Amino acid sequence: MKIIIAAGTGFLGRNLENYFLDKNYEVKILTRNPKRKNEIFWDAKTIGAWKNELENANVLINLAGKSVDCRYNEKNKKEIYDSRINSTRVLQSAIDECQNPPKIWLNASSATIYIHSETHLNTEKNGIVGDDFSMNICKSWEKKFLKSENQNIRKVALRTSIVLGKNGGAFPKFMQISKLGLGGKQGRGDQMMSWIHIDDFCEAVNFIIENEKLEGAINITAPKPLSNKNMMSQIRKKIKVPFGIPSPVWLLEIASIFIKTETELMLKSRNVYPEILLENRFKFQYDTFEKALEKL
Repeated sequence: MKIIIAAGTGFLGRNLENYFLDKNYEVKILTRNPKRKNEIFWDAKTIGAWKNELENANVLINLAGKSVDCRYNEKNKKEIYDSRINSTRVLQSAIDECQNPPKIWLNASSATIYIHSETHLNTEKNGIVGDDFSMNICKSWEKKFLKSENQNIRKVALRTSIVLGKNGGAFPKFMQISKLGLGGKQGRGDQMMSWIHIDDFCEAVNFIIENEKLEGAINITAPKPLSNKNMMSQIRKKIKVPFGIPSPVWLLEIASIFIKTETELMLKSRNVYPEILLENRFKFQYDTFEKALEKL
């Protein structure tokens, strides 16, 4: 099997690459800065020689998009939007020109598409999609991706929650602040944290590839979200830090300016449930945060 991962040099891409290489699949990475033999240059905007890699490939996975871990000024907002829309658009154009395009195209999306919710559990069927900058980005992204239909090409939008792993993502940051004694609740601490262990993320992607009836938007998250207060408490207990100074909203607002991020990333309640995966009998290795934390 030949798998193409667009923008595959980050945390998720590296883990997916290793996962599929372990299965003896051929993996090609589209990147702005190719350094290895299996990496091919692309700018995520225009069709180039990289298009030839799509011919006769089995799977295309697009992870392109500027990180949302930044201040939401007009410049960054435009880059966040353009990086997602342009990469999706140019991949669609390349596929339209292929004689033998990939059989399945998985495009990154985000569990952030759902509203802030501490009580309502958002599934693919009953999830409530709201109206603000982050949610509108996700809506535009999925609309661009799912708008064009190609015969015999299955499309899946990966509505992914926080992915936890040792070698990147949010978990090392949670650990760092906890070791410094700053691992208390953030804000009221009631916001729900939807998460998935990196191993389950890779397994879920492979599960979707192998199950031909799965298409459309799918929640990629563990089945048991937990409150921010509970999550931070479990981390502190695991690393034997007896206390964690809480961070009130006003302090987070000030800190976010200095570390150039947005408080939404810490305070939005993402209460998301993987109904489609579970209905199709996907088995999570780490279905509780306790199990994931033990592994991590």
